[in-house]
Amino acid sequence: MRTYVRTVLIILAAFEVLLGLWLSIVPKTFYDHVPTVNWTPPYSDHLFHDFGGASLGLGIVLTAAAIRLDRFLTVIALVAFLAYAGPHFFFHLGHLEGDEALLSTGLAVVLALLVVLPLTALAGVRKLT
Repeated sequence: MRTYVRTVLIILAAFEVLLGLWLSIVPKTFYDHVPTVNWTPPYSDHLFHDFGGASLGLGIVLTAAAIRLDRFLTVIALVAFLAYAGPHFFFHLGHLEGDEALLSTGLAVVLALLVVLPLTALAGVRKLT
C-alpha cells in the first residue's frame, strides 16, 4: 500500500507542478489551448498567474508528502488536493454543455479520476507507520 500511496502522490505532484509552471510562465496559452477553459470568459492574466502559484504550492506539498510518506503530511496533502479537485469536478459536471459530447465525457472521466485517486490513497494512509 505504501507504493500505491507514494505513486498517487507523485502523479498528483507532477500534475500540479507542470500545471503551475505552465500557468505561471505562459497562462494565456492555457486559456487558448485547453478545451473547456475558454467556456467561461473573459481571460484574466492575474487570475491565471495566481492559479499557477497555487498549483505550484500544492505540488510542493504533494512532493514533500511523497518523499516523507508519513501519515500526517500525506493526509494533509491529499485533503488539500481534494479541496481543489472535488469542487472542480462538480463545477464541470454542471457545465458540460458547450462542446462535443466526447470531449465533455472525457473531461468528466479525467476529473473524476482526480477525485478517486486521492480518495483511494487516503484509504491506504491508515496503513502507513
